[in-house]
Amino acid sequence: MMPIKSLCIYCGSSPGRLDAYAQAADSLAEAMVRRNIRLVYGGASIGIMGRLADRVLKLGGQAVGVIPKALAHKEVAHHGLTELHVTHSMHERKMLMAELSDGFIALPGGIGTLEELFEIWTWAQLGLHQKPCGLLNVAGFYNALIQFLDHVLAEQFVKNHHHALLMVESQPEALLERLVNYRSPGAEHWLDQDET
Repeated sequence: MMPIKSLCIYCGSSPGRLDAYAQAADSLAEAMVRRNIRLVYGGASIGIMGRLADRVLKLGGQAVGVIPKALAHKEVAHHGLTELHVTHSMHERKMLMAELSDGFIALPGGIGTLEELFEIWTWAQLGLHQKPCGLLNVAGFYNALIQFLDHVLAEQFVKNHHHALLMVESQPEALLERLVNYRSPGAEHWLDQDET
């Protein structure tokens, strides 16, 4: 069991429709700071991303942003962070976020959040990392996605042990507890030869 000192949080650069999304960001920030877990995120000052970073910083925690140069120049970069890394590309951004983190959580967000979640989950399936992946299902935001992923499992396009690599909870503290206590299944559960 690897200690979690830093968590990468994927989330929206928009606030979303419900106040519950911002409240979940606050709750997750509070739970992380209580556990002395550093935030690694996309580096923006707006939306759920900005809300999460602001709350972590206000509580005395550390927030590390990673943002591509193209977005930083549009003045959405958060300039009050513990650290801000500006990358040349989105690919470099995602790789650095993964390297800086001991685990991953997706809050509500849009296409970018989904893409980041699925990529890091795929990397876990391939055995490229042994870090925990979590989905914070705030106010039922991900209900339809969870149902679809169960369908993918039922249709035998993903195996049970790979499906189980993505941990789902509706409360930040419950999800953090699972990530902190996560034990990697090991190489025997990496991508099977018949799935390539």
